[in-house]
Amino acid sequence: MLIKKAQAIKFSEITEKKHYINRRQFLASSASLAASGLFIPHSDFQKDSRQRQKLTVEKRGEYVVQDRLTPYEEATTYTNFYEFSTGKRSVKELSRDFRTRPWSLSVEGLVEDKITFDIDELIHMFPLEERIYRWRCVEAWSMVIPWVGFPLADFVKKCQPTSKAQFVEFETIYAPARMPGQRTRVLDWPYTEALRLDEALHPLALMAVGLYGDILPNQNGAPIRLVIPWKYGFKSAKSIVKIRFVEKMPKSSWRKANPREYGFYANVNPDVKHPRWSQARERRIGEEGKRPTLIFNGYAEEIGHLYSGMDLKKNY
Repeated sequence: MLIKKAQAIKFSEITEKKHYINRRQFLASSASLAASGLFIPHSDFQKDSRQRQKLTVEKRGEYVVQDRLTPYEEATTYTNFYEFSTGKRSVKELSRDFRTRPWSLSVEGLVEDKITFDIDELIHMFPLEERIYRWRCVEAWSMVIPWVGFPLADFVKKCQPTSKAQFVEFETIYAPARMPGQRTRVLDWPYTEALRLDEALHPLALMAVGLYGDILPNQNGAPIRLVIPWKYGFKSAKSIVKIRFVEKMPKSSWRKANPREYGFYANVNPDVKHPRWSQARERRIGEEGKRPTLIFNGYAEEIGHLYSGMDLKKNY
């Protein structure tokens, strides 16, 4: 298995130190950093979205893959974000001036109490940790990214869903004046995705607010997005403004657009062909050639039990 506990890997073996903030160093030097302008507090997120802004990472995540990291430049310039554009290399420029403050996240549906969170208050509720995950797109390309965020399970528990809740639905902001892709008919806007409740409660599921130790760039789904590493990327909704707990399986955006190509589960499975291409191999961005696709993107040991007894070709 290519996953180790974080403590089993030396920090220097994962990536360059310049990408991260050590907590002890932060506590010792925060005053000088603030004075020099190198540390950006949460309230100043994305005053200038063109500059990289550091986050305070509380701890290393439990799961760390040993694969070589995708270069930061590739991970932040080759992105799927149809709210801005269907062109992967176009999203960064089109989203450059997208404002993510003020921002609120509302919780609705089958919960004890409906509630709305301010994004900065929400970020401060949970210790931020880093998770280095494989990332696989349905278009047969992949990356390895160090995400920063907090477990989705912690957020779900705070929402207090009722016993009737079986699914969690996520909705992206609808702002066609600021998101030119939403002025097209490529999808039925706003974008929605969903998970089974037990999937949402799995420790690997992450609410991400950053990557490479930095605040999440606009083109990668700022200010908050899902990261579900064993599923194809379209399951991980970006720029989330609403979460609903429901009893019946929601029909998400890509399922409504093309149910033959995009199933509800979207688990990475090399044995299930996309109608227009094979999923058996993938192109790792930043590398030459292709590599075999791993079942569940290499996380079978961790999440395989969630689908015990299911026909994974029928439930694709």
